[in-house]
Amino acid sequence: MEDDSDLEQSFWANLPDVCLRHVFHWLADKDRSQAALVCKKWNQAMYSGSLWRTRTITFNGQPSRAHAFEFETALWYVKKFGKYLEHLEIKLLHPYSTVFTRKFQVSMRSLFSHLGKCNCRLVSLSIKHLELDRLVWKNIVRAQFIKNLGTFLKRMSKQLNYLNLKGARVTLEEGCELLNSLSCLTNKSFISEINIEDFFSLHLPVYSSTLFHHTVSKFHSLTILTFNYNCVSDELLDNLCKNSAHCLCTLNIKCHIHDPHGQVVWGMSWANLAKRAPKLNVNFYFERVMKHDHLARILLVEIPVRSISLRSCYFRDPDWMMRPTLTNILPAYWHVLQKLTLEVNNYNELLDDELLQLILSCRRLFFLKVWAFLSVTFVERLLHNRAERKCFLTTIKVRIYTSRQETREEEQLLHNIYKKFKNLIDSELNYFVITYPLE
Repeated sequence: MEDDSDLEQSFWANLPDVCLRHVFHWLADKDRSQAALVCKKWNQAMYSGSLWRTRTITFNGQPSRAHAFEFETALWYVKKFGKYLEHLEIKLLHPYSTVFTRKFQVSMRSLFSHLGKCNCRLVSLSIKHLELDRLVWKNIVRAQFIKNLGTFLKRMSKQLNYLNLKGARVTLEEGCELLNSLSCLTNKSFISEINIEDFFSLHLPVYSSTLFHHTVSKFHSLTILTFNYNCVSDELLDNLCKNSAHCLCTLNIKCHIHDPHGQVVWGMSWANLAKRAPKLNVNFYFERVMKHDHLARILLVEIPVRSISLRSCYFRDPDWMMRPTLTNILPAYWHVLQKLTLEVNNYNELLDDELLQLILSCRRLFFLKVWAFLSVTFVERLLHNRAERKCFLTTIKVRIYTSRQETREEEQLLHNIYKKFKNLIDSELNYFVITYPLE
């Protein structure tokens, strides 16, 4: 009779290939290598292409042997199994010196060169937060990296479907050069998703650049585009209308206080795009752009807005009022708005009634996140209306700011409200409400 160890060995030896590959999928690279030494079958599993389709390489700027070894190991595996690679993410964390950025540039040159020769499957590339405008990037190193990346994008342009260069912070010329690399071979690019949020350096009025408009005109199959409002113009919307309207689904637009956002964009341009691209949804993210006249210039009624996020951090402006935005601008999207995020310091005004009225008027709103000075009774009123099906929220996340350091009374009231609506909350809502002292 076989003992337990023989039975266990027999079980692992006869494990179906699909199950064995699934086990290997959850192992770290080092563990995979050790497991591959067990037998010929396990060694063959190690070389299964499905294990190496997705890779993340982290280049950590914090000087340590562990980080350096981790990076070198990851790089070695990517080169060894690069022919199977379909999705590559490169993370650059905490670049602290010119020596470090130089090492990163040399490593990426080698990686791009290798993949450019052996890989014909890569469809997704993400390199975020390069911040090439920082002083740790010497001009010659920066120029060489951009050149190497551009060459690689050119080689991959016929197969690449997704590109994320969020936070690159390049000049207008450098940015357009990189984007043009995707269309060098055919003078057209058929990539479907691009993230160029914070791609250009701060303060650049990209919307007025003929070079940028010419570059965008080469993209003919965009479904999702993520970018900054300083790129938006009638010309950009016209280009999207002509070239990508048949497939365009989502525009994610970030508007930052330090980026130019005073340009005039006609509502007719948005209306034409919305008409030609019936599946289009637009998501706006505002960072400290809170004044009514600025928002009114941007949030035109013709835009098919799906979500709006207004974030001011803890910034307090005594001359700023939130009420006009809640009563005059946002209600225009009552028929399309699905997600609303407000992170505001409204210390000088009460917004309970205006916010509740807005929520009740937006018939498709299902997600609400609010960090603001509110009364606890606002939450009770909101849940009462939700219980009566007067609104359709499925997510409620509220941080109630208070100027008091002692919040036990408010917390007890919130607890009582939770008990009152417990059945509704537990069965139908993603619910999180707390009080937060804010001086």
